[in-house]
Amino acid sequence: MTTAREVQLKSRPVGWPTHDDFDLVETASVPLEEGQVRVRNEVMSVDPYMRGRMSDAKSYAEPYALGEAMQGGAVGVVTESRSDAVAVGDHVLHGLGWREEAVVDGSAVRVVDTAVAPASAYLGVLGMTGLTAYAGLTRVAGLKEGDVVFVSGAAGAVGSVVGQVAKALGASRVIGSAGSDEKVRHLLDDLGFDAAFNYKEGRVSDLLREAAPDGIDVYFDNVGGDHLEAAIGSLRQGGRIAICGAISVYNNTEAAPGPRNLARLIQTRGTITGFLVGDHWDLSGEYAERAAGWIADGSLASRETFVDGIDHAVDAFLGVLRGENVGKMLVRL
Repeated sequence: MTTAREVQLKSRPVGWPTHDDFDLVETASVPLEEGQVRVRNEVMSVDPYMRGRMSDAKSYAEPYALGEAMQGGAVGVVTESRSDAVAVGDHVLHGLGWREEAVVDGSAVRVVDTAVAPASAYLGVLGMTGLTAYAGLTRVAGLKEGDVVFVSGAAGAVGSVVGQVAKALGASRVIGSAGSDEKVRHLLDDLGFDAAFNYKEGRVSDLLREAAPDGIDVYFDNVGGDHLEAAIGSLRQGGRIAICGAISVYNNTEAAPGPRNLARLIQTRGTITGFLVGDHWDLSGEYAERAAGWIADGSLASRETFVDGIDHAVDAFLGVLRGENVGKMLVRL
């Protein structure tokens, strides 16, 4: 019998999570049942949405259970199989991260080709991250050729894909906000954004107006708060806002005030639409095909931030909440 380690939720965080809210636990391997596979995880994802699942408040996703391993995207290699569809040695994408070893039903994994792209890409630009950006822009925001696009959290996993995909789809100008001068340079020099600003250097509304003096047509929101209010203030007639996340308020212990300028949506006939990527899985094939072409011609690049070891997985998650990552934050196991 062998053992493996996993991260369990010990207590529900109030405000900012701390290491005291988690336990690193060693567990014994269990025998496989018919149809199951054993996966040695190689890389796992940590994402802002996981903060919501640590609470027991009613939401779109079931809360993590106390005293049990948390869940999230992971890619690993199959070491044992009792599934006819999955062979030993296959690399698979599945939803049981936060552990070194996972036992998963063979029907709940997706075999991925690590000869085409590294395992980490299937958690980022070729996975849910990329699809979130694509669905938010095309279906939710209805991006049109010539649109001026603003994206917050633009150096993060989703935001960095949003900016590049918007350019690939014909946006006339793409503007991003980020939390450091280094990230701003990355947006401009590496990812091809037309303009970018460090939101810590002034009022977001002023910085956005300077970057987009004629206004914006689309805002892809990963941050909420003052970014959302600024975007509403710069929205042109018929402008569309897609709400993907609101990381600026995830750790608040009291409700944050909403935008004070919502009445401007009446003047601009603007819309605000929240969305979940899970409602748009039907776009997966379309996105995968287009993304492959964009990667091949250099239109779509990805940056990843790695933390090593299951014992540092909580550090990686807290780093995402603090904005320490450039691109996708991942844990190598």
